[in-house]
Amino acid sequence: MDGVLSQEEITALLQNGMDSAGGTSGSAASSEEVTADERDTIGEIANISMGTAATTLFSLVNHKVDISTPVVAMATWEDIVSQYERPCVFIRIAYTVGLDGSNLLVLKEQDVKVITDLMMGGDGTNVDVELGEMHLSAISEAMNQMMGSAATSLSSMLNKVIDISPPEANLIDMTDSLDEKEIDEFLTGNFIKISFKMEIGDLVDSTIMQLYPISFAKEMCECIKTNMTKDMEENVTPKQQAAPQPAPQQQATPQPAQPMMQQPMMQGQPMMQQQPMMMQQPMMQQPVNVQQAQFQSFSGDFNPAIFQKENIDLIMDVPLEVTVELGRTTKSIQEILDFAPGTIIELDKIAGEPIDVLVNGKYVAKGEVVVIEESFGVRITEIIK
Repeated sequence: MDGVLSQEEITALLQNGMDSAGGTSGSAASSEEVTADERDTIGEIANISMGTAATTLFSLVNHKVDISTPVVAMATWEDIVSQYERPCVFIRIAYTVGLDGSNLLVLKEQDVKVITDLMMGGDGTNVDVELGEMHLSAISEAMNQMMGSAATSLSSMLNKVIDISPPEANLIDMTDSLDEKEIDEFLTGNFIKISFKMEIGDLVDSTIMQLYPISFAKEMCECIKTNMTKDMEENVTPKQQAAPQPAPQQQATPQPAQPMMQQPMMQGQPMMQQQPMMMQQPMMQQPVNVQQAQFQSFSGDFNPAIFQKENIDLIMDVPLEVTVELGRTTKSIQEILDFAPGTIIELDKIAGEPIDVLVNGKYVAKGEVVVIEESFGVRITEIIK
C-alpha cells in the first residue's frame, strides 16, 4: 500500500528473475540435447557398426575380439580430459558419401601398441617401444578397414551408399598439443560420447570411445526415421492396391459341380453357414474310374551308334574347365594362418614326377610342364582310361 516491498516480496522477485534466466539458458541448451529415442537410435547404429568392425579387427589381429554394447551419454571436452587416459590416439572418420560430417574414435596408446604389434606378426607383447609413425600408419589402416565395413552396415540401415575417407591417426595428450582445426566441433559445448568395452584375447581389456557432434548424430537419426517411414509406406501401399474389389452378387452364382473352395464368399454371410456345405460337398462328387496306363511297345529299329554320333555333335562346343594340378598337401588351420610371403609349402609330388590334368575335376591325363615362349604349358604324356 505504501509502495515499500517487504523482504519476502524482494526474495520472490529475485527468485523469479533467476528462474527466467535459467529457463532461457536451458532453452538454448535444449536445442543441443538429444531425445531418449535419438539416444536409442544412436546406440543401435553404434552397436551394429562396431559389431561389424570387431569382425574385421579379428581378421587383422588373429585373436578373438569382443566389443560390448555401447553406452551413450552427453559429454564435454573437459569430461574426456578428466576421465580418459593420456596420451591417447585420435582417429578421425570423415564421411564423404551419403552423410556430411565426421566422428572421432579414441583409443588408448597401450591398446594401439598391442593391436599394431599383432598386425605386424608379433604376439602383442612388444609394447615397450615408443609409439611412432609406423604404429599410427598401421592403426590407420586397421581403422580404415574396420570403419569401412561399419559404413557398409550403415548403408544397409539407411538404404543408401555410405563411404568414408581414409582415416588419419594422431597421438594427442588432450591438453597442449591439440589441433583445433581437427576437433573444433568438440572443444565447445556438448557432444555425444559412445563408450565400448573392448577385449582382444587376454592382451587387451580396455575402453574405447566414439565422439559424435550432436548435429551429425541427429542427421543419422533423421535418415533412419525417413527410411523407416518410406519402408512403411511401401509395405502398406501395395496391400491397399492389391485388395480385391467385392464382386457383384449377380456374378457370384456358383456352379453346382464346382467345389465349395472356389465359390466366392458372400458379404455378410456368417462362417457358420459355410461349414456344413463344405462338409457335404465331397458327398456330391461322382466315383472316379481308375485304370492302369497302357503303353505301346517299341518295335522299330534303333541303332545306338548312330544316335550317339548325331547327338554328340550338339555339345562339341560346350566349354570344359581344364586344370593342371602340381600336387596337394594337408595343413591345419593354425599352419594356414601362419602363411606369409616367403612361406614354403611342401607338396605330395616328387620332383620330376608327372603332373595331373583334370577336366571338370576328373583326372583324364598326366603330363609334364613345358615353357612356351613366356608362358607355361603342359605336354600330355599319358591318357588315363
